[in-house]
Amino acid sequence: MGIEMVGIDHSVAEIDIRMIFSFTKKSTRELLEYMKTVPGVAGCVLLSTCNRMELWISTEGDWEGDLYEILCSIRQVPPEIYRSYFVFRREKEAAEHLFRLAAGLESRILGEDQILTQVGEALAFSRENYAADHVLETLFRQAVTAAKKIKTEVELPATDQSVVHTAVRQLKEVGFSFAGKTCMVIGNGVMGKLTATLLKEEGAHVTVTVRQYRSGVVEIPRDCSRIDYGRRMELLPSCDCVVSATVSPNYTLTEELVRECLRKPAVFIDLAVPRDIDPNIKNLPGVRLYDIDCFREEAHSEEQKMAIRRAEALMEEQMEEFFSWYNCVDVMPLIGKLKAEIAEDLQKRLIKKLRELPVDEKCREQLREDIGTAAVKTMNKMLFGLRDGLEQNVFRQCLDSMDDIYQRP
Repeated sequence: MGIEMVGIDHSVAEIDIRMIFSFTKKSTRELLEYMKTVPGVAGCVLLSTCNRMELWISTEGDWEGDLYEILCSIRQVPPEIYRSYFVFRREKEAAEHLFRLAAGLESRILGEDQILTQVGEALAFSRENYAADHVLETLFRQAVTAAKKIKTEVELPATDQSVVHTAVRQLKEVGFSFAGKTCMVIGNGVMGKLTATLLKEEGAHVTVTVRQYRSGVVEIPRDCSRIDYGRRMELLPSCDCVVSATVSPNYTLTEELVRECLRKPAVFIDLAVPRDIDPNIKNLPGVRLYDIDCFREEAHSEEQKMAIRRAEALMEEQMEEFFSWYNCVDVMPLIGKLKAEIAEDLQKRLIKKLRELPVDEKCREQLREDIGTAAVKTMNKMLFGLRDGLEQNVFRQCLDSMDDIYQRP
């Protein structure tokens, strides 16, 4: 049994490289279905965001596969080109990374909230597709629990909580004011809504694109206008700023479309991975194009470093709980077997006494059930007490000895 992951993120790969290994919901589902057919893989979770892609598996026995080779095969790219961009982690190193990731300690913007939601959604999507096993279920749930505790008990000082805030702040720092400007936000998902809301707060006139077939059933941020996505180019000539944040596999704005419609200088912000906006528009007169990699946070302050240390201490407690469970997960079937055998043994020894009791058969049956339940609870307390109080190899020897007793004729 084992835990492995392979990943690529913003710290080592620019957006054009990350795009190659980004996944939509459809392609994620296809990958999960494929991983379920790989011998030795017990469970799989894929996390794919704007800033990173991580493939997690739990394995049976000594799995000798190569996750990176599998990814390259699925993406149909030569493995020798991109291996240096990837990070490989196993067991404790992998688990620690996930805990840090969920808490926002590995994010471009320290402590940002979106990654916690994304980690939870990655697990939920894997579960919906019957790809997550009990090991990854427990690992991801514990990481999410730890992250929530950190967010409750530790204040991670950060200037902003999302890349959208960072984008707005950095553009204001270079002299671009949103007040009174005409802005179009392409996309009405989580990122699109957040962008529209923030631009409105900055005093901009904001219009959000909505797909025609959904226009009557979706909500847009308060005080924003809406326009059908198919009519976006009608609005573009009057725009001072255009932000695109969709999960479309195709460009929402091509160089040709922008060249034909552009009537004045404009700022374009592409917050999507894969890209939403054709990077060639940067060559058009009057265009300033920014992608998600343009908005980087500064190094951590001393205050932030102190908060990180407090968060790491809380995280360590939750990790110990996970590994206490994980290190014994392979003996759980044996523990279950022993509990059943001991409960049955106890009932057999008491059955004569039960028959002698001056009660009816219904009452005797209830007593048998109650005794069985009490026996299991007692065994739980004893066995897990031994697990927590003994070294792992000694605990396993105790279980084997108890099993031997019940195997004797």
